[in-house]
Amino acid sequence: MKLILVITHDEDSHHLMGRLTKAGFMATKLASTGGFLRTGNTTLFVGVPSEKVDEVMEIIKDVCKTCKKLSMINPPVSNIPDSMISYPVEITVGGATIFVLDVDQYLKI
Repeated sequence: MKLILVITHDEDSHHLMGRLTKAGFMATKLASTGGFLRTGNTTLFVGVPSEKVDEVMEIIKDVCKTCKKLSMINPPVSNIPDSMISYPVEITVGGATIFVLDVDQYLKI
């Protein structure tokens, strides 16, 4: 048995949950926040038999694509207020961070 933790952007989470459910996988969904851009993320917990991990990974890869976007950020300048200077930076958004963990025991009560 494996526990797959998937951290993905909110935009992808609804579609990902739908695809997982359609394929017969159940998941628990939690709202979370990203550290760098402080944007909304979703963390999914998916418990699966070991032989089903590759199938779940393929669904995640198919749904959670990355893309490039411009984001306005403020540079750390000590003598100028942050709100006065912003400049665009190209960032990669989307995709997923995935952890696959061994499960020693599973109970459903």
